[in-house]
Amino acid sequence: MSDSTTPRTRRVCLIVNPSAGGGRAARRLPEAESALRELGIQVRAERTRSLQHAAELAADAAADGEVVVTLGGDGLVGRVAGVVADCDGLLGVLPGGRGNDFARTLGIPKDASQACRVIATGTERRLDLGEVDGSPFIGIASCGFDSDANRIANEAPAFLGNLVYAYGALRALLAWKPAHFELRLDGDEHSFSGWSVAAANSKAYGGGMFLAPDAELDDGALDVVISHRSSKRRFLRSLPKTFKGTHVLEPEVDVRRASEVHIAADRPFAVYADGDPIADLPATVRIRPGAVRVLAPS
Repeated sequence: MSDSTTPRTRRVCLIVNPSAGGGRAARRLPEAESALRELGIQVRAERTRSLQHAAELAADAAADGEVVVTLGGDGLVGRVAGVVADCDGLLGVLPGGRGNDFARTLGIPKDASQACRVIATGTERRLDLGEVDGSPFIGIASCGFDSDANRIANEAPAFLGNLVYAYGALRALLAWKPAHFELRLDGDEHSFSGWSVAAANSKAYGGGMFLAPDAELDDGALDVVISHRSSKRRFLRSLPKTFKGTHVLEPEVDVRRASEVHIAADRPFAVYADGDPIADLPATVRIRPGAVRVLAPS
């Protein structure tokens, strides 16, 4: 392990998505740089042009022994985490997007200066990493109704903030028709008609919706949340329950555990993970236990 992983000599490459959170990440950058330097950390900032560019920056930084720290949304975290895992580097996260669900789940503060303290004094944890057809994600990969809702949310005006997720769900609900899904969970076949399938490495997505309340970032398994067919009225009534995770008590919701999930459907869907499209069905989701080293609150 290089000296860059000890707080006293830690060197940081801060990878920033300037458009994340409607420009929130760019606005937080000066405060984050100042806070890190006050904590005795050597920091250089790199602004990303795309997720691919972010991956390239992360690979170079990890190879140079720097701690790779993201300032942006969950999509940036997931993509960079995959690179850091492959390099056996060390990842830090500063919230800068709209949802910030990974930071929320890990207990990283929203406040930029407080989050920087985690980079300086946090505890290194080995966390699981998900993959959809080989592409990495850190939180939840889902498809079906979620595909439509995510697409609409990503196209929504930035001024809606976290409300884009509720906006996306309500807009998607108007045109939704049930889909038929074929699943293979660690070899076991399962088919159903309904709303969606989600393979969860983490508990939350969509800006605080606890879709998989029992999922853990370091348990070596995916929580597979299956939403069976129900009326639109019942679905709408259950939607607020996801913010507390109590929707899993509803009879139309089934939660299973697996290390590998193959998903197919009777019509085209994109798989969204960490808020971004990552693959098209049919697709296979896998878990990589303990694949990435992450700085977490002590």
